[in-house]
Amino acid sequence: MAANAIAVPFFSSITAIPKLKPLLLRIHLPPPCFSFSAANSTHFINCFTFRLPNSRKLRRSPSPPVAAMIFPQYPVFSDTCATVVSGFIALSVLRVWEETAKRGLFDQKLNRKLVHISIGLVFMLCWPLFSSGHRGAVLAAVTPGVNIIRVFLIGSGIWKDEAIVKSMSRYGDYRELLKGPLYYAATITLACALYWRTSPIAIAAICNLCAGDGIADIVGRRFGGHKLPYNKNKSIAGSVAMATAGFFTSVGFMYYFSYFGYIEESMEIVLGFLVVSVASALVESLPISTELDDNLTVTLTSILVGSLVF
Repeated sequence: MAANAIAVPFFSSITAIPKLKPLLLRIHLPPPCFSFSAANSTHFINCFTFRLPNSRKLRRSPSPPVAAMIFPQYPVFSDTCATVVSGFIALSVLRVWEETAKRGLFDQKLNRKLVHISIGLVFMLCWPLFSSGHRGAVLAAVTPGVNIIRVFLIGSGIWKDEAIVKSMSRYGDYRELLKGPLYYAATITLACALYWRTSPIAIAAICNLCAGDGIADIVGRRFGGHKLPYNKNKSIAGSVAMATAGFFTSVGFMYYFSYFGYIEESMEIVLGFLVVSVASALVESLPISTELDDNLTVTLTSILVGSLVF
C-alpha cells in the first residue's frame, strides 16, 4: 500500500481548484505534504474542517437532555431525589427569611417581599434536576403543593407558626396567608404541573409574580412619589419597575432553560415576554388588584396573555 501512495502538496492542490478559493477554511493540518491513499482517506477527511463564511450558529434543539438529572439511568429514583433536593433548597431559603423576620433585621414588609421574590425563582432554578415528561412535572409540583397545604393550615389557625406568619403577612395576621401566599403557592404548583419548563407561559407567570410584583412593591415604597392618576395606591415608579423586572427575569430564565435544551431562545419569545410583563404591570396597577389580590390578578393575566402571544 505504501508503494501506491501518491504525495500531494496540500496547499497547491487546494488553491488549484477555483471553486474552493472563495471559501474560508479553518484547517487543522499535519505537515504540509502528506501521503494520500484509499487506506488513509478517513485520516485525510479528519485533518481539516470546513467553516463557510457568514455561517450562523445553530440554535439548540428543544429536545430535553438528561445531563442535569441526578441519576439519569434511574429516572424515577432521580425524580424522587430531585423532589427532596429542591424542597430542601426552597425550605432552607424560607428558613433564612424566617430568621431575619424573628430578629427584625428587615422591615416586615420588606422581609415579606424578599420571601416573595426569592422562593419561586430559586425553586425554578431546580427544575433541570427533574426528568422530562409528565412524571417530572408532577413530582416538581409536589414541593409547592405541600406548601399549599402548609399555608392553608397556618392561615386557618390549625397550625401555629409565628415565624411563617411574620415572614409572609403584611400586618402579622395569620389569616392573610389564605390570600396572597396561598395564591402564590398555587401559581407555582400550576406552572409546574400544567405548563412546565418547556413553556414560556410558566416562565412568564412565575417571573412576573415573583420578580415583577416583588420589585414593584420595594421600588414603589422608596421612589413612589408620583402616583398613578387612576389609582393613588400605586406609583409610576413601581409599575415601571414591575414590568422591567418581570421582563428581564423572564428573558434570563429563557436563556437558562435554553442552555439545557428545554426551550429555544428567539426574538419572538422575548417580545412575548415584553407584552406579558407590560400587561401584568398594567393589571397590577388597577384598583381591582388591590381589592382582590395582586398575586391572583398578575398570575391570571400572565397565563391569559401568555396563551395569546406564545
